[in-house]
Amino acid sequence: MPDLAIIILAAVSVLMLKHTAADFFLQTPHQYLNKGIYGHPGGLLHAGIHVVLTPLVYLVIAPASLLIALWIALGEFAVHYHVDWAKEQITRRNGLNPQVSGYWHTLGIDQLLHGLTYITIVAVLVRAAS
Repeated sequence: MPDLAIIILAAVSVLMLKHTAADFFLQTPHQYLNKGIYGHPGGLLHAGIHVVLTPLVYLVIAPASLLIALWIALGEFAVHYHVDWAKEQITRRNGLNPQVSGYWHTLGIDQLLHGLTYITIVAVLVRAAS
């Protein structure tokens, strides 16, 4: 396998590990209970934790310029925050809970969108490094 492919897979893996940590181990009730309230500090904090941990991927791919890193941070923050907020809106407005399939469909789409965000981040970093 070419070196670039290994670097890309490693970078995506780092972002997936980061996502798991931020969404499932570092997320407090203050965050997950308030992500559906637009502008609430809990949801903002949650998105901010993701952004703070994303530079771990720079250890795999060459460090980005400060400008690229700032654009990635702003983009990730905006996307992550709004994807989570939208998921909470859909879940709450439809009375979804873990006992109904709609809840899992919504959660799955949420996680897919976050994963696609990470692929975009890696693509930006690879492009910037080449």
